[in-house]
Amino acid sequence: MKLSKDMTEEQFDNAYWYATEIKAFAKEIGIPSTSRLRKDELEDLIKHFLRTGEIKTSQRKNLSKKGIKDIEIGLRLDLPIVNYTSNRETKDFIVSEALKIVPGLKRKSGARYRLNRWREEQLNQGIKITYGDLVKEYIKLNQAEGSFEQVPSGRYINFVSDFLKNEPDAKREEAIVAWETLKKLNIPKDYRSWKKYRDSET
Repeated sequence: MKLSKDMTEEQFDNAYWYATEIKAFAKEIGIPSTSRLRKDELEDLIKHFLRTGEIKTSQRKNLSKKGIKDIEIGLRLDLPIVNYTSNRETKDFIVSEALKIVPGLKRKSGARYRLNRWREEQLNQGIKITYGDLVKEYIKLNQAEGSFEQVPSGRYINFVSDFLKNEPDAKREEAIVAWETLKKLNIPKDYRSWKKYRDSET
C-alpha cells in the first residue's frame, strides 16, 4: 500500500509508514514546514487532511529557528531557552546538572520524550523558561511514581513494552520479530491487535 490522498484514516493507521514516507507525502499535499516537524506531528496533520480534505498548519511556534543557538552562547542554568539544540551535549548538560541536585537519579523510560514535549508546550504558550527549569522538570519526571501513559505515536515502543509485559518469559528479540510481522499486516499497530491475529492463526 502506498500513501494516497484517497485513502481513509483507518487505512493510514493500519499501515506502517517510515519517517521519510511521511515527510514526502506531507510535502506533496502541501503541509507547511514538513522538514521541521516530528513524525507524530506530521501524522496528525495528515490524518486531519484525510478526514476533512483540508490542510492544517502546525500550531507549534518557533519552527523556523534563526540567530545564535543557545549552545553556542554556553549552556548554564540561568540561560533562557531561545534556540534549543537537541544533541548529546545538551542532553549531557541536563543529566549532569540533575545529578548535582539529586545524586544517583535514575533515568525513567519515557522521561526524555516528555521533557521535550513539556519544553515545546511552554514555549508555544509564550512561557519563558530557562535551562534550570528544564533540569527541574527532568528531575520531576524521573521521580514520578508508576509508569507513564503510553504515547499513541510511539507505536513500536508501546508494542515492545506490552509484548514483554504480557508474553511469558518473552525476550526483546522476540518482541522485535513480532513487531516486524505486525508492520506488514493491515491491522492497528498495537499488541492487542497482534495477539488477536496470532491467536486466530493458531
